[in-house]
Amino acid sequence: MKTYMANNQTVERKWYVIDAKGKTLGRLSTEVATYLRGKHKPTFTPHVDCGDYVVIINAKHVELTGNKWSQKKYYTHSQYPGGLRVTDAKTMNERHPERMVEFAVKGMLPKGKLGRQMFKKLYVYGDENHPHQAQKPEAIELKG
Repeated sequence: MKTYMANNQTVERKWYVIDAKGKTLGRLSTEVATYLRGKHKPTFTPHVDCGDYVVIINAKHVELTGNKWSQKKYYTHSQYPGGLRVTDAKTMNERHPERMVEFAVKGMLPKGKLGRQMFKKLYVYGDENHPHQAQKPEAIELKG
């Protein structure tokens, strides 16, 4: 029996929409990373981007457990001396709710060129409106 290896020409991509309202950030991110990577498919090949497109809606209604709203920090640096900026999760959710989900998912994807290619198939929106109706995304109800 010959081992099946997917390549870019044989990969079939679907569109999925996930509602993040009331979902825990970490549990949501692991499921989304699985779909972006393609590990939910029987034709998964580690060195090929065989994942699907994922649209996340209602990102501003995502949940965090414990005291993470005040204790979780996001760090950015301007590459200038003294250019470190620290933002807590509550402020990040008020200003850029999409970025919280994007950072969490990006950290769970492979590092390097392949991970960046997979990350481009993620679309996150703060409310329930999104411009991807033409792709007919199917809704997924996550386990967590």
